[in-house]
Amino acid sequence: MDAPDSHHPFEAAVRPDGVNPFSAAAPETSTAHESGAGRESGAVAESRGAAQSGTVRESATVASPAKTGESAGAPDAVWDVAVVGAGPAGASAAREAARAGARVVLLERAAFPRYKTCGGGLIGLSREALPEGFELPVRQWIDAITFTQQGRRERTKRDRDGGMLALVNRTDFDHALVKAAVEAGAELREGAVVTGIEQAEATGKGPKDREPRLPDGTVLLMLADGSRVRARAVVGADGSASRVARHVGVTCRQVDLGLEAEIPVPPEVAARWAGRVLIDWGPVRGSYGWVFPKGDALTVGVIAARGGGEETRAYYRDFVEQLGLAEFPAAQDSGHLTRCRTADSPLSRGRVLVAGDAAGLLDPWTREGISYALRSGRLAGQAAARMATGPQPAGESGVEQAAAEYRDRIETLLGTEMAAGERLLAAFEKRPGFFHAAVTTLPVAWRAFAEVCHGRTTFAELLRSRAAQAALRAIS
Repeated sequence: MDAPDSHHPFEAAVRPDGVNPFSAAAPETSTAHESGAGRESGAVAESRGAAQSGTVRESATVASPAKTGESAGAPDAVWDVAVVGAGPAGASAAREAARAGARVVLLERAAFPRYKTCGGGLIGLSREALPEGFELPVRQWIDAITFTQQGRRERTKRDRDGGMLALVNRTDFDHALVKAAVEAGAELREGAVVTGIEQAEATGKGPKDREPRLPDGTVLLMLADGSRVRARAVVGADGSASRVARHVGVTCRQVDLGLEAEIPVPPEVAARWAGRVLIDWGPVRGSYGWVFPKGDALTVGVIAARGGGEETRAYYRDFVEQLGLAEFPAAQDSGHLTRCRTADSPLSRGRVLVAGDAAGLLDPWTREGISYALRSGRLAGQAAARMATGPQPAGESGVEQAAAEYRDRIETLLGTEMAAGERLLAAFEKRPGFFHAAVTTLPVAWRAFAEVCHGRTTFAELLRSRAAQAALRAIS
């Protein structure tokens, strides 16, 4: 699944403070990131062929076309939609809003192409959520999964259909998504760090709850360079350490610490991993580790609940040692936090929406986040465009309706999947050996796992069966 962005299994950001997260002295602080089979489009199928032949097309340079009469730097310019963060959720939101006719600015703190450590595993739901005609920069297609439990009881399962997972480098993947957003009409503004948010709203809770006065129907974003951006709607997609999420009031019930590294390996080692990933059910409660091959490098990592940092770091060190990879220096290593929202956590505040990791949207068990980012980003972009455009910008009743529709669609589509992941995590924490035995020895369990990877079903759909419900009751 994708590696934590979130986001994998998961997308991790390099620590800007230079602290080595693998050190026992390293604090468990968060870094912004975003955490990721179904029918293949023609573009995906072509990408698969290119990956198998060892070629990956280099992403094109992303341009920032100025808008006629109102550039991003114009002090009085009012954008229809401003999107904060250009990962999978943000790029998807920007593209959807632009396609709906909105004037969109996409704000990103880094410059593209920018590095991001990530397992980069795309399940079928992720691939189906990509733009039509999107050329997926696949590094490797996965047809087999090796399962171990604490490094033992090794068993490799192969998928008869092939193509369960598509592995990508986030540098290439995110760059291509941003390029698609720009081509749809969004303007990219790099080096834009949002430090403050204001919008005109009255909560009725007292004077201190009223935001500074602004023109009706706009949101003001303050940037670190002193500039400001005004928009009729804002989508926050700035990762798990989101500034926008704090403004909205997002709350989370589960926080996990992931440790991850990109390890270049010689050709003979890379060949042993070709077409195959490894998942290890770990010694720390609720933990697991992974190896995702990407040509001449392996993405290796572990994840567990925050709070047991030294246990998690020990698991990572032992995991790398058992794999025989300790002798190869890591090109990049990083730590990151993933967060799962509480069931009643807000998804909007006034004209500000949140999506992806910023909203705490990811699978609680696998911590897969890319499919959640792509899908929620698209829905947020559509909602933001409805808030901002039309015969005239939507009034407050229209804003509330768009926000309510966004929440309903997220809860219906993603909320049910997260609830299923929460149930699976609770059972897995109690009986990891049961999960290992089931997926490696029961054909029906392996087939179900593979079908989730393909995107032909979800854990939520699987848990509706009486057999699955009975198994979970027995474990509990």
